Amino acid sequence: MKYLVAELTAKAVKAWYEKQQICIRLEDEREIRFPVRKNSILKNAPVDKVSNIEIICGGTGLHWPELDEDLTVTGILEGRFGR
Repeated sequence: MKYLVAELTAKAVKAWYEKQQICIRLEDEREIRFPVRKNSILKNAPVDKVSNIEIICGGTGLHWPELDEDLTVTGILEGRFGR
């Protein structure tokens, strides 16, 4: 798969849950969002567990420790929201 340099360096600086969406602020101040219903693990989880989001791998990934779910920022930008 081919990537733009910007996609390879896209890094999250903040991630949060709001109104049934995962919200991510990137290092360049862009914000991206996706509905939790797009991910089978997140859509069936309690709000307190979905809200517990860690930024991992220098900002290139998101991790939900209580749900054992990980997503990459590049994957989210490509429209891949996990299982």
